[in-house]
Amino acid sequence: MRIVMVGAGYVGLVSGTCLADFGHEVVCVDKEEEKIAKLRLGAVPIYEPGLGELLLANQASGRLSFSTSLKDAVEGADAVFIAVGTPSLAEVGSADMRYVYDAARAIAEVIEGFTVVVIKSTVPVGSGDEVEKILAARLPKDRFAVVSNPEFLREGAAIEDFKHPDRVIVGVEDDRGRSVMHAIYRPIERNAGPILYTTRRSAEMIKYAANVFLAMKVTFINEIADLCEQVDADVLDVSRGIGLDDRIGAKFLNPGPGFGGSCFPKDTLALTKLAIEAKAPIRLVETLVDVNEKRKIAMARKIERACGGSVAGKRIAVLGLTYKPKTDDMRDAPSLVIVPELQAAGAHIVAYDPEGVKAARALLSGVEFADNAYACLAGADAAVVITEWDEFRALDLQKVKAALGKPVVIDLRNIYPIKTMRALGFRYVCVGRGLAGEGG
Repeated sequence: MRIVMVGAGYVGLVSGTCLADFGHEVVCVDKEEEKIAKLRLGAVPIYEPGLGELLLANQASGRLSFSTSLKDAVEGADAVFIAVGTPSLAEVGSADMRYVYDAARAIAEVIEGFTVVVIKSTVPVGSGDEVEKILAARLPKDRFAVVSNPEFLREGAAIEDFKHPDRVIVGVEDDRGRSVMHAIYRPIERNAGPILYTTRRSAEMIKYAANVFLAMKVTFINEIADLCEQVDADVLDVSRGIGLDDRIGAKFLNPGPGFGGSCFPKDTLALTKLAIEAKAPIRLVETLVDVNEKRKIAMARKIERACGGSVAGKRIAVLGLTYKPKTDDMRDAPSLVIVPELQAAGAHIVAYDPEGVKAARALLSGVEFADNAYACLAGADAAVVITEWDEFRALDLQKVKAALGKPVVIDLRNIYPIKTMRALGFRYVCVGRGLAGEGG
């Protein structure tokens, strides 16, 4: 099938490349000429393991191409996916739908034969209806079908998630649209991947409900971690103990400095806004948004306590800046709150991240950036682990101790064993591991 992906950002690029790898002919369209020029040369603007190699292979096969011309790309297309950003409107909390609706208007101007318009962007419930109205104002209703097909990609594992998903959600209310979507995702069905067909509004709600539920699991275990520190319990044991219950599951039960990224922060805000407007407020979600923001500040205070009550005049080495490992994404990363809080308290920050330094430079001022972990640690009064990159797990702890000016490690991701760190002579502070977690 011929597929057009409008938007060559994270979701559009991963989805388009994987659909091409399924055997479809895919054109990714974006207004940014420089981005398209680089993609044509095989330069991927984001860090996602395996994406560069897959993109080059499908370009070489002729199945994947890039264009700035929507009109040229759409000619003969069976489906046009909208995969543009829907950032949060900071002043109101709802999703900014301008780019989605602009894309819909542009698509309406160029499609000719019957075309399925697929909304891949994360959008509030009812957005598909609005896209349908935009198209209907310019086209006969038998010329198009609007489908909701939300993405569930984890940064760092997006290719595996797309090609071998635990489910594909298709919100469709048109038999011809369903037929096209079935053909697009036939390779996944062959691999026994479940495809759930729902109404458009149900599909839109599934996306928000899924992300917010996972955010709630993260927030819950962070709150339990705080309690564990007060009652001398180990949150890692607690997490494993409850995660073995298949009604709960083990994923997203790792305590840390709070969630960030492109999805959870904006989707929790958007669902809260939607619920209030629908006069069905979700108090749990309103609370978790507040708890998550306060969590990041609380981690800064934890670091100060571990440094004797003050970081004024101290050199603090920060390992990890991105909101999670295996990505260069800095959106709503906990480091964007923790680092400025420490700077405001008088600390000098030196930081290192395997992939996030370029993005971090534009977001964090007054930070000294190091080229590697050991250079970051050199002479520091304390080391703080904010992102759990495997590279940090594999550090030679004897070299870490030798590099530090003082053997203080505040591990906000619990990547090191307490007994090992104490045996090596570190003052080791972690999260939610009873009295020992605070360095006792």
